[in-house]
Amino acid sequence: MSGNPLADQVWRSMSSLVLDNKDQWRRAAVDATGLPFSRIRILRRLANQPMTVKEVAGAATIDAPAATVAVNDLETRGLVVRETHPDNRRCKLVSLTAAGRDVVAVLDQTDDPAPDVLANLDEQDLQTLQKILARMNSRVS
Repeated sequence: MSGNPLADQVWRSMSSLVLDNKDQWRRAAVDATGLPFSRIRILRRLANQPMTVKEVAGAATIDAPAATVAVNDLETRGLVVRETHPDNRRCKLVSLTAAGRDVVAVLDQTDDPAPDVLANLDEQDLQTLQKILARMNSRVS
């Protein structure tokens, strides 16, 4: 709990809306890339910034051994590369290769239509929601 019950309730509603309506995109993303969705999740997170394997595990909500297996697989496929961390030579940073960025571009181009419950909102409600989300996203970055 965040300490703000209304925010928690809104968050659960937003999460439910997205999770309940993302299956079509997930199937399309798997079909378009030929990758298991577990690998797609990691590529999407690495698109924002390079990470250590431990950070990949946290970002993808998997344990460190599973993250290592996934990164090994993505590296074998030529989609990521491990390089020495510039601030800690004992750590490796995982980053996308050009081929990995190409896969992320395919994901970004994969059709992801709004569910009817959102598409049927009137223009003013959609604009208001868009402004709120933009404000929230600017605070996260």
